[in-house]
Amino acid sequence: MRTFTPKQSDIQRAWLVIDAEGMRLGRVATEVATLLRGKHKPIWAPNVDVGDHVVVINASKLDVSLRKSADKLYWRHSGYPGGIKSESLERLMERAPERVVKLAVKGMLPKTRLGRSMIKKLRVYAGPTHPHSAQLPQPHPLSPRVPS
Repeated sequence: MRTFTPKQSDIQRAWLVIDAEGMRLGRVATEVATLLRGKHKPIWAPNVDVGDHVVVINASKLDVSLRKSADKLYWRHSGYPGGIKSESLERLMERAPERVVKLAVKGMLPKTRLGRSMIKKLRVYAGPTHPHSAQLPQPHPLSPRVPS
């Protein structure tokens, strides 16, 4: 049996909306990464981008534990000696909640050209509105958080 490789004519991209209100960051990020890669489709191949476009709304209303919001640090470097800076998850959620979701999803995608093309299909918004209504996005339900 020959290995199936999807052609461009086989790929059909949908637009999906995920409401992140009250959801855990990791649960949202894993689901979004799966949708961006296209692993939920029967034509998935590891070397072809067959994923869908994903719009995440209400990123500012994610459910993050108090300990994680204080302890988790995001690092960036300016490229100059001594140019490393850190920022806590709590501070980044106040400043740019979209960036928190994008960084979590980006860490779950391949670190290649393929992963960089997949992350371009992700749109994240802090509030409940988005400008992609012309694409007729379908809501993608996530299972609600089970209290621990």
